[in-house]
Amino acid sequence: MSYIPRINDYVIWNRMGHILKGWVYFLDEKYITIEIGIKPKPNCEYTKVERHKYIHTLLLCYPWQWKELEYVYTRKNKYGKTLEDMEVFIREF
Repeated sequence: MSYIPRINDYVIWNRMGHILKGWVYFLDEKYITIEIGIKPKPNCEYTKVERHKYIHTLLLCYPWQWKELEYVYTRKNKYGKTLEDMEVFIREF
């Protein structure tokens, strides 16, 4: 059985010799996004209330590319700062 991504899975994508690692951030039948980085969003002088605190770097991965993904583990808590806080586990297939 081949791997089917789920949100909050940590994956390694071997994309034509480039190794990319990150969390499955969005899932749809047409594609997934993999979050490979975040950084704090600078304060905006025009916005009174900042809703989004980070800038997310995301990659698109289409269903025909899912065979290039290697599942590592899954997190229960996406707000944790460490792997222990995220409560990572290995999902059964």
